[in-house]
Amino acid sequence: MRVLVVEDEIYLAEAVQAGLRLEAIACDIVTDGDAALERLAVHSYDVVVLDRDLPGTHGDEVCRTIVRQQLGCRVLMLTAAARLDEKVAGFELGADDYLTKPFDLPELVVRLRSLARRPAQATPPVLEYAGLRVDPFRREVYRDGRYVALSRKQFAVLEVLMTARGGVISAEQLLERAWDENADPFTNAVRITISGLRKRLGDPWLIHTVPGVGYRLAETDTDPGRSPR
Repeated sequence: MRVLVVEDEIYLAEAVQAGLRLEAIACDIVTDGDAALERLAVHSYDVVVLDRDLPGTHGDEVCRTIVRQQLGCRVLMLTAAARLDEKVAGFELGADDYLTKPFDLPELVVRLRSLARRPAQATPPVLEYAGLRVDPFRREVYRDGRYVALSRKQFAVLEVLMTARGGVISAEQLLERAWDENADPFTNAVRITISGLRKRLGDPWLIHTVPGVGYRLAETDTDPGRSPR
């Protein structure tokens, strides 16, 4: 595992570097946001340990860049603030984990190894596809800039379809991912929810039915064998 520690308190950064090396974790350190972006442009890292309050480019912008450019590394955000709203803000930026200073090195090591086992982040914190913008944290949906009010279940179904980015999702998969384990596999809840979701999103319809397979999200349905309903 290779880790980049971005921390402007040089003594803390060096202590973390020394501790991680004792755990057989390769670790580079930089002390400002500009240097972090330069290093990320040249090297590949499994995890970036990122202080939020950095000189130069702010830690929040570094995190946004990692997510926007899909650099393939996880982000563990560091902050001196323990407030819940600070942590929520970090996760909204696309951070994968959060650690409040001061922290114990063994906890950092455990979190790093856990993050490194996960596949690289595949989806940004705000989903955009087919003219839709979906913010899972704020539970907000916009179509071409227009706010769309959805029920909780409609939002859950749309989030699954957005994540697939045009791929076909079966009714069974929607039941598994948007309903709980008590859902009746023979229910028509998926069909009813899809119908209501289409109406809320407006014309032209974005959710297309692939007969006998499931549903897909797209601005146009070019396959004549597929039904928009």
